[in-house]
Amino acid sequence: MRRHVRLLGWLQIIMGLIDILAGIAAFGLLSGMGVLSGDIATFGLMSTMGTLAGTFMLLMALPNLICGVGLLRGWGGWVIVLAVVLAIFNLFKVPWGTAVAIYTFWIAYRLYETSEA
Repeated sequence: MRRHVRLLGWLQIIMGLIDILAGIAAFGLLSGMGVLSGDIATFGLMSTMGTLAGTFMLLMALPNLICGVGLLRGWGGWVIVLAVVLAIFNLFKVPWGTAVAIYTFWIAYRLYETSEA
């Protein structure tokens, strides 16, 4: 089971890195669209939207990174709870997030099952 928890830790880190890349891409794409429009008001609006979207994605990446590091270092039971909470959000990141979420639920169930025995 320890091998599965380590793998889940790495998958959480990868999900966090994907969120970081998506945040950077959202900022660049939306700001770039504003520049290409040639209108200063559109540029301001698109840059603001890009900044908000990018910041949101970066903030969403932080819990995944913390959870991944916590799982790899064995920080305790609260990390599994965090992984389950993040799995609920990751369900909507089709297809990779959904797969990681289902794997997280399976690991959490197995850990709960063995702790009761």
